[in-house]
Order: sequence, then C-alpha cells, then structure tokens
Amino acid sequence: MKRVCIIGISGKLGRYMAREALDRGYEVRGVCRPESVGKLADLAGRITLFPARTDDAEVVAEAVKSCDGVLTVLVPWGVKDYASGTARAVLENAEPDARLVFSCGWHISRDGQDVYSFKLKMIVAVFGRVAKWLRAADLDDQVRATDMIFASDRDWTVVRGSNLEEGPSEGLPVWAEHVGDPLLAANITRRVDFAKFMVHALTDDALTRQAPAIVSGVRKV
Repeated sequence: MKRVCIIGISGKLGRYMAREALDRGYEVRGVCRPESVGKLADLAGRITLFPARTDDAEVVAEAVKSCDGVLTVLVPWGVKDYASGTARAVLENAEPDARLVFSCGWHISRDGQDVYSFKLKMIVAVFGRVAKWLRAADLDDQVRATDMIFASDRDWTVVRGSNLEEGPSEGLPVWAEHVGDPLLAANITRRVDFAKFMVHALTDDALTRQAPAIVSGVRKV
C-alpha cells in the first residue's frame, strides 16, 4: 500500500483517515466538494486534492488512478442518489486490484442476520422519513449503494460504525459480523478509531468482502 485516495476527505472521518494514512507513510489523494477544501488547510502540501462532488465519476476516475487503496465515506445527502452514485464511481474506476473500503452505519445489513433494538429501528425509520421529506437525505439510497458493493466482485470491505463520539484514541475497534452480537453492546465508536479501522482494513485480508460492525474496545454497558 503506497498511494491511497479518500473519497469524502473533508468530513471529520475523512480528515482523521487522511492523518492516519499519512502517519503510515502513504501518499494521500482526496476528493471533496469545492466549498469544503478550506477544511483541509492544515494538510496543505501533504495531500493532493481533487475538488468535486464525490459522485462525479470523471473526477473520481482521475483521483483513484494508480491508487492501491480507496477509502470512501458513503453519505446519503440529498435525494439524487448521491451515495449510490459515489459507490458506482469508485467501483467502476478504481484500479482492478485496488482494495476498496467503504463506511456506513449499522442500519446497513448484508445478509439480513443483524438484530436491531427497537430504539434503533425507530430512529432509522423516523429520521429516514423526515430527512427524505425535507429532501435532506435518503437512507434508502445508502442501502442501494451497499447492495451494489456487496454484489461486486471487487476486493471490498464495508465498515459499519455504531454511534460516534469524539475523544482520544482507544485503539483499534473490535468487530463482529452482525449487529446484535454481545461484543457490540456498548454501541459507541470514537471517530478517530473508526478512521483507524478504515485504514487498517486496507491491509487486513481477513476483512476482504466482509461488512464488520465495529465499536471502540470492549466497554462495560
């Protein structure tokens, strides 16, 4: 792993991933909306930016060229298939042997074997309806995006994060195949450690074509 591209590099998770990748000695490229470039001022001169929407296939194709790994933040903003457009742009344009790592929330299920609490199901249902009505976000599109990834024959990993919080690193998160596993009961992940896991997944063959659900360490509930 020498060169990586971060799709959605200007968000909090993206910036943490950029620092983690730089700390590992990787050359870092990134795609973010032009209006968000200023958020990366502290990394100027250390990364190469491609200002554009993350579903802009032409720009993504240029950004991921010759990259060994691609880290993608799948966000469901708007109601114009932003998440699925981003996933498609990466899947279709990344180098054939590149490792592809995507981020999303616990509400995504690969095989229908996840067990969700009533509270989580209600939050997703209510937020999903309200956000779509306001035309602010479309959680269904994030599902379509991950279904596209799961059906791909690429070397992908979909990292499913629990509730996020800020704070110093607690180390590499633990993971389970399915939500509902007692290991995940704490339902909290430090954002900096989510980023650490994403970058780690680039070189962990055990995570290839897996959808790990993660939490920070093993906490008491």
